[in-house]
Amino acid sequence: MPIDAELLEILACPNCKTPVVLVHNGSGLKCATCHRVYPIKDDIPVMLVDEATIEK
Repeated sequence: MPIDAELLEILACPNCKTPVVLVHNGSGLKCATCHRVYPIKDDIPVMLVDEATIEK
């Protein structure tokens, strides 16, 4: 089940407060400002800075 569009609209990066976008075929949420990618596990976004990876 994909992430609900309403939820996606209100989610923001906990590090820099920028909105996040869906990436990697729905397996992550990426912040365009700090380039962190937050994983989605069992259809639940894990919005923890320690769990994020940084991509260029």
